[in-house]
Amino acid sequence: MTPDQLKIIIADQQESHRLPEPYITRQLEKRLIPMAENPEIIVLTGVRRSGKSTLLQYMRQHQVEKDYYFNFEDERLVQFSSDDFARLQMVFIELFGVQKTFYFDEIQNIPNWELFVRRLYNEQNKIFITGSNANLLSEELGSRLTGRYIPLKTFPFSFSEFLQHQAPDLSQVNLLSTTKTGQIKKVFNDYCHVGGFPGYIKYQQMEYLNTLYESIIYKDIVVRYKLDNPKSLRDLVFYLASNCSKELTYSSLGKLVGIKSTTTISSYCAHLENSFLCFFIHRYHVSVKTQLQSPRKIYFIDHALARSVGFRFSEDKGRMLENIVFIELKRRNYDVYYHKDKKECDFLIRENHKITQAIQVCQHLDEEKVKQREFDGLLEALDTHHLDSGLILTEDTEFSHYIEKSGKSFEIKVTPIWKWLSH
Repeated sequence: MTPDQLKIIIADQQESHRLPEPYITRQLEKRLIPMAENPEIIVLTGVRRSGKSTLLQYMRQHQVEKDYYFNFEDERLVQFSSDDFARLQMVFIELFGVQKTFYFDEIQNIPNWELFVRRLYNEQNKIFITGSNANLLSEELGSRLTGRYIPLKTFPFSFSEFLQHQAPDLSQVNLLSTTKTGQIKKVFNDYCHVGGFPGYIKYQQMEYLNTLYESIIYKDIVVRYKLDNPKSLRDLVFYLASNCSKELTYSSLGKLVGIKSTTTISSYCAHLENSFLCFFIHRYHVSVKTQLQSPRKIYFIDHALARSVGFRFSEDKGRMLENIVFIELKRRNYDVYYHKDKKECDFLIRENHKITQAIQVCQHLDEEKVKQREFDGLLEALDTHHLDSGLILTEDTEFSHYIEKSGKSFEIKVTPIWKWLSH
């Protein structure tokens, strides 16, 4: 590309890529801001349209040097190659003078980008990067920049961020009256409907989610991995979105979507996870072999997106609530498993190689058989992993209960999901 072409693109991007108004504070800022003084490369990854670019703009606004910004998703860059990186740097210097801070949006679109970034790093520049694929870390960065970067994952809006967006006065309330409790519950019902993608929250047009889904499937998976059978991939995603929180195996998935090779199914699932569209969690077991041979449970990055892609997901609110809780656990950077022996428990949290929490999720505990099932599964998980207390998250129930079992005392805490999400 010519310097004049780059200058036009830079000028357009400087004009159009700004913080949205109003800007909604993101929880990730607390971790991001202190890292501005860190010499390592800061890498923001996550699903498309989850707010990575907005966070990048936020960082720019809080730095003295903010001019060296470039978005590689621009359609005018179709001919941009690795040879153009040095030219881009020279144009930056010509336009703004010498600066030591770079901001690159979706840079993984350009082959061999990591070589350019490593050179900038070796020249003691500060670099912020965004990318929509986990392979940005595991392959390109891992091979060329090991030990030189800090990854931060972005997710669609959490409920607490959504609450701040929809009702900022309620997000600051610590002591809840009956009226304010009802208001927060209404906001949570809205969150269950619209999910956490900022663009969909703003416009609430199903076409937005459809376009987002198509971009993830084709740009982040089909094109990147050169897949020759996108229909099979779409069939797989349709099934996964329709069965969030359920157990599955690669062989059963292959039969359902007509793919005989479990290797192909495994690759497709890995691609979906690398694009942050889906997550697959293991059954926890001390034997790694048993973990790998056991069925996995599937969760979607966003419950509203799963509803738009799948079939009847919204009709099973219990599974939708479980999906919301799982994504929040990932957002809080937990290592998540599920428990299954004679009974089942939805989530186990592992910290420092030890299970530290057990959590059940259900819509309500009104029916005795449901209550007994949820209690039994949680108690088995607590007993197995030597925990004293466990958590059951429901739509609207709150109490604590002590149970004696096998000579041990266990505390069961039941909490509304909206309250747990708010803290």
